[in-house]
Amino acid sequence: MQPKKYRSVMLIDDNEIDNLINQKMIESASITDHIYVHTGAKSAIEFLRNMEKLDLADKVLPDVIFLDIDMPLMDGFQFLDEFEKLTSSTKKKSRIVMLTSSINPQDFNRSKKYVNVKLYLNKPLTHESITGLNI
Repeated sequence: MQPKKYRSVMLIDDNEIDNLINQKMIESASITDHIYVHTGAKSAIEFLRNMEKLDLADKVLPDVIFLDIDMPLMDGFQFLDEFEKLTSSTKKKSRIVMLTSSINPQDFNRSKKYVNVKLYLNKPLTHESITGLNI
């Protein structure tokens, strides 16, 4: 079975090695031709806001956002709070996958409170977790 194809995906993780590993896994799974990589949630949310302002949302917004929870300055949950303030079309277009090494059940339960969080995966991404995406 062929994996679902996405126009673009976004990785948000302060750990550059995790980003590199996850980027390579996404590339090898061939689920997209465009991967945006951010090492901070603040830069990622600014990118999304700017795409809305430039009216490029339909062409540029990622279909899937892989979001780390534990990051400095702005963590994954703070990103989700800011994401909730974006336009409804942006929120509809970009689905969020929480990507974390946390085994804390409170993180999992907290992430379920956000309607845009469609999946909760442990790091690092695997070929199976990527090709099995259907969100």
